[in-house]
Amino acid sequence: MNTSTTEPKFKKLSQKIVSDMKRLSVPGVAIGIWHKGREYSAGFGVTSVENPLPVTPDTLFQVGSISKTFTATMLMQLVEQGKVDLDAPVKKYIKDFKLQDKNVEKRVTIRHLLTHMGGWVGDYFNDFGNGNDALDKMVKDIAKLPQIQPLGKIWSYNNTGFNIAARVIEIVTGKSYEQAAQDMLFDPLELKMSFFYPSDILFTHRFVVGHYIKNKKLHVARPWAIGRAGNGIGGVVSTVKDLLAYARFHMGSGNKIIKKKSLEAMRVKQVNAGMRGDMGITWFIREVGNVKFYGHGGATHGQQAYLFFIPEQDFALAILTNSDEGGIITANTIGWALDLYFNTKIKSPSPIEKPVDELKEYLGRYKIGTECFDLKLKGKNIVYHHIPLGGFPTPETPPGPALPPMRFAFYETDKMIGLDEPYKGALGDFIRDENGRVEYFRIGGRAHKKME
Repeated sequence: MNTSTTEPKFKKLSQKIVSDMKRLSVPGVAIGIWHKGREYSAGFGVTSVENPLPVTPDTLFQVGSISKTFTATMLMQLVEQGKVDLDAPVKKYIKDFKLQDKNVEKRVTIRHLLTHMGGWVGDYFNDFGNGNDALDKMVKDIAKLPQIQPLGKIWSYNNTGFNIAARVIEIVTGKSYEQAAQDMLFDPLELKMSFFYPSDILFTHRFVVGHYIKNKKLHVARPWAIGRAGNGIGGVVSTVKDLLAYARFHMGSGNKIIKKKSLEAMRVKQVNAGMRGDMGITWFIREVGNVKFYGHGGATHGQQAYLFFIPEQDFALAILTNSDEGGIITANTIGWALDLYFNTKIKSPSPIEKPVDELKEYLGRYKIGTECFDLKLKGKNIVYHHIPLGGFPTPETPPGPALPPMRFAFYETDKMIGLDEPYKGALGDFIRDENGRVEYFRIGGRAHKKME
């Protein structure tokens, strides 16, 4: 395999990434591309501003919610084996399963979990230690979370659904989630640089720490680990090389551990995910021009990641960063790569000006789980004012720094686009109730409820 950075397209992409790193003060980035049988990878910058080591293609990053696709792939293996039915109620597998809404508790299925259609608060995190009962305790804790949207009605990103999905794997396999992942995916795919436990990483491999900016200065994000109960949501720690191998597996025949048709079934539209395109079984499905790609992002405490692949083009890209600001780089890299490799540009919709009087119904406070913000009017623009609540990786975690105020503009009725970083180009939509009143603003994948 070619790991050179001299291939012209990869070199140009790398130059763009390095330029953005400097502009955004992102300490470290690793990038990997697989294209038509050849692999290219590179690392830039440093692992930590406190203890800087060079980032290489073999440096470990937290991949965050890309881990959800591992959880779904394991469940699809169990579906093949006749041990799990995607349309069976969760209670078939977790006998003591509880939710605040008893009707939803009876009806919610595995498919609801894997497509973010549960409707209860999804951004809730807690640490129940490192014992084998951590995930069981977390699922029991989820019982207290309020139902925000009706089951199966509104797509809204739901982390806690994957706590539940991971617990189903434990019960069905009779193994810990981590051991099941090792036996079902990591070992068969020879993902030798993919881990869950900090003890497997520290003192043995080079890894990054997360960073955030406060008072215009870079700080190391602490704590580093997200807690064992969150491993099925966002606990995989890996390299761009291992992620490319994982993407090739998903584009391939199944490596004799799963049927190709099961992998392809994960890429079939299940629901519309609003401004994020369509949702398969955990994979997001997007079309830009004549290119259809499948991907998933990830964010942990000060780290941002993205993985996507295009089976028809034998193409995959993994990008890992160690800063909250790295989310801007991952989003930009998608567009740069599609342009460089496939001459396809992501076109942002053009803003339109609406009369100020028509903007008033959208203003107010919106909240879901650990996310809260105000939409206020400034001149002719709606401005997003972030209100940090804390709560990650534990409920006691204090709020971090607020995002800067960001302008949004309409481009269609009830649809807006961000005009300022870090939400520049981000698309959001308002969802109305049966009486036509604004009920939710969906941005960042979450349908935030308007507070009265």
